[in-house]
Amino acid sequence: MNPYIAEFIGTGVLLLLGSGVVANVILPQTKGNGGGLIAITTAWALAVFCGVVVAGPYSGAHLNPAVTVGLGIAGKFDWALAPGYILAQIGGAMLGSALAWVMYRDHFDLATDPGLKRAPFCTDPAIRNFSTSVISEVLGTFVLIFVILYIAPGKMEDATGTPIGLGSVGALPVAFLVWVIGLALGGTTGYAINPARDLGPRIMHQLLPIKGKGSSDWGYSWVPIVGPIIGCALAAGLYLVVGN
Repeated sequence: MNPYIAEFIGTGVLLLLGSGVVANVILPQTKGNGGGLIAITTAWALAVFCGVVVAGPYSGAHLNPAVTVGLGIAGKFDWALAPGYILAQIGGAMLGSALAWVMYRDHFDLATDPGLKRAPFCTDPAIRNFSTSVISEVLGTFVLIFVILYIAPGKMEDATGTPIGLGSVGALPVAFLVWVIGLALGGTTGYAINPARDLGPRIMHQLLPIKGKGSSDWGYSWVPIVGPIIGCALAAGLYLVVGN
C-alpha cells in the first residue's frame, strides 16, 4: 500500500471510531448514552490500535502531524514525506468524522444543544482559558511523542525481531499510551494531541448539513494545532539531548 494512502485510511479508521464513540456517549437516544469518560478514552485508545494495525506496515502509522513532525525533528523520518503525510492525515480525519455523522445522523438531529452536535467532531475546553488550554495540549502531546520515540521502529523490537510500532502487537503500547493520556490529562481540553484529528473534523462540521449545528468555534481551533506542534518539538528536542 502507498504510505500516503495508508495514512489516509488509518486516520480515517481512527476518526470513524473516535468520533463514533463521542457521538454514542453524548447524543440522545443512543445505546451508549451517558457512558462517560472511561468509555470515550478506552474507545479512542482502541481506535488508535485499529489505525496503527492498518497503516503500520506501510507508513509507520503516524496518523497525526505531531508524530510526523516529532519524528522528523528527532531524525527518524524523512522531511520530504511530511507534507504528503499531513495532508493524508487531515483528509482521512475528514472522511472518518463524516462517516460517523452519517451513522449517527438521526441522533444528531434529535440533539438541541449545538455544543453536543460539535463535540463528536472537534475538541473544546472545559474552562475557556486559552493559555491553560495550550499548556494542556503541549503537555499531552509532549508525553505522547516522547514515549513514542522510545517505541518507534528501530528503537525496540519484540521477541521475533519485529520493530515495535508495526503490526497488532506493536500497536498495543501506543494504544495504552493514548489511553492513559486521555484518563490523566484529557479533562481540560479533551486531549486533541493531534492537529489533524481536530482540524479535519472541524472542517467537516463546518461543511456538513448538520441540523441546528451552530458555530464550528474557529476562534479556538488554533489551540489544538499550536499546542501539539509545540509539544512534539519539545519532546523531540529533549529526546535528542537525553534519549540517544
